[in-house]
Amino acid sequence: MSGLVIEEIGFDGIDAVMTVMNRAFDPGYGEAWTEPQLLSMMAMPGTWLSLARIGDVPAGFALNRLIADEAELLLLAVAPESRRLGIASALIARSFDLLRLRNGVRLHLEVRHNNPAIELYKKAGFRAVGRRPAYYRATDGQMHDALTLSCPV
Repeated sequence: MSGLVIEEIGFDGIDAVMTVMNRAFDPGYGEAWTEPQLLSMMAMPGTWLSLARIGDVPAGFALNRLIADEAELLLLAVAPESRRLGIASALIARSFDLLRLRNGVRLHLEVRHNNPAIELYKKAGFRAVGRRPAYYRATDGQMHDALTLSCPV
């Protein structure tokens, strides 16, 4: 995608991430993190945050955490107007690249069983390795299973 830049950011980029966060997640599922939740995770060792921009406009982000040689993609979000442009795929590829540099061997993630992003993850090489029944509670009280996906680096 022309004009797409992905960079690792620190605490100074939180405003840009929260701009995407607050618009990217469906409020009916309550999946968006709050700024304090994001800041507390970023303070943990082995955590990194990648921000995608188109020009100066924040378009998406990926939050990852590495423990020993295994990593987790904790959050991935793309702003609604920037979807279907390859940004999510680019963020996943960046996560893999940075994981390789950190000697990681596998990337895991967890996703709601009916999230359309599952197809994106499958195209990136992720495979289902587990299921947690009734793990997520939507804002209407409905329960949703979580799928655990994994991909070797």
